[in-house]
Amino acid sequence: MLAQLRLAWWRETLGQPAQAWPAGDMLLTSLASWNGSHGALTSLVDAWEALTAPAPLGDAALEGFAQGRGAACAALAEVVGSPRDGDAATRLGRIWALEDLAMRLGREEERAAAGQLAVLEPARLPRTTRPVRSLRVLAGLARRRRIGGSDEAAASPGAVMEAVKLGLLGL
Repeated sequence: MLAQLRLAWWRETLGQPAQAWPAGDMLLTSLASWNGSHGALTSLVDAWEALTAPAPLGDAALEGFAQGRGAACAALAEVVGSPRDGDAATRLGRIWALEDLAMRLGREEERAAAGQLAVLEPARLPRTTRPVRSLRVLAGLARRRRIGGSDEAAASPGAVMEAVKLGLLGL
């Protein structure tokens, strides 16, 4: 219930002009630089709300989370001036979401369901231009974590090289 109240606050706040936001919140201050495009982030609020469904979470809730994160990543591509990366950003957001859920959900059956959805995503990460390449890094490291079965898989020297390959070189 508390999570839903907080999510409702975010939805309402993101629906307002940035000038109407309460002062002092660092995240809202950062989002003000989106110059009116911040309303697209309600998809991220919807994504988190999908995870408040009764346990165990089903495929619809997991898909809802993935779709919401994907839509938020597409909005980010727009804001950073790379609208042609919108489709790739959406796919990367979905991959990042599902891979993350496969490792972080509290119930084994939920993690397994998220893992099954994650393996349905393309094995090759979509390529992007430099402004949104960080999404490739997030999706790639989340995938590495799931495949390796631990957080250490995304923090090893090999993971650093993977991040360089995905982020700096765009490979």
